[in-house]
Amino acid sequence: MADQQETRCGFASIIGAPNAGKSTLVNALVGGKVSIVSSKVQTTRTRVLGILPHENAQIILIDTPGVFQPKKTLEKAMVGAALDAVKESDVTMHMVDVTDRNLLDKNKMIISSLPKNKPCYLILNKVDKIAKEKLLELSASLHQQYDYARTFMISALKKKGLTEILKALAEDLPAGDWMYDEDQMTTMPMRMLAAEITREKIFNQLYQEVPYSIMVETEEWENFDNGDVKISQIVTVQKASQKGVILGKGGSRIRQIGQESRADLEDIMGCKVHLKLFVRVQENWQERPETYQAMGLDMSQ
Repeated sequence: MADQQETRCGFASIIGAPNAGKSTLVNALVGGKVSIVSSKVQTTRTRVLGILPHENAQIILIDTPGVFQPKKTLEKAMVGAALDAVKESDVTMHMVDVTDRNLLDKNKMIISSLPKNKPCYLILNKVDKIAKEKLLELSASLHQQYDYARTFMISALKKKGLTEILKALAEDLPAGDWMYDEDQMTTMPMRMLAAEITREKIFNQLYQEVPYSIMVETEEWENFDNGDVKISQIVTVQKASQKGVILGKGGSRIRQIGQESRADLEDIMGCKVHLKLFVRVQENWQERPETYQAMGLDMSQ
């Protein structure tokens, strides 16, 4: 780490419409999985903190749920968490999927919530999939609506253009001591990260059959003397028909989900993982106060 008097440390929130690539960017910058990624929108439900050092700075990234016009209680809590993160951060990164034909309409609500007295970057994502002329036109249109401090054109998936973002953050974050150990990647408890990874696998495998009305909780966690870990998780659905879809014929689907989740967990934790998944039906779990407490969300949003 650099000399203490030279160090910088602060929070940088990433905000954007659903599926803008925020979680992909966080994982790419951190260099490991701390936030789940799915082709389905609205998969990030809570604010995820990713931590990384760059030069003399410790950058604390806040991955937020996608911002949209919410209707249900859970949706309102998710959007509220995202907007709160902007207020709490030292730098805001407004991420935009340039391939989205409706990006200007989808980002109006976000632009109206961007800070007036702190740096805000415009992050144009998936620039490899659009003509340069169109890209510059979109950038100009967004700058007409908000005075961004910096603009970056990147591909989060291909990890293109990320070094420039890190350099800017290292310059713009406030001076101060580092808050976390140099090798810490996230503040998310491992039990919660394990549950999020399983939820990611369910979304990726069942994106057509199962809606967002599922929740995964780590119920038991046991460390063995030989270094192995035993994890038991509960998958909660709202309907019996959804339970059947997740289980699959003869339990084939739930076994496949478990295998993929286990592989990710073993890679992250560096040990053998014994993962047990159970599915239960609980109607209206999204309206229960304890659900929001477990997710770290505010039900009153």
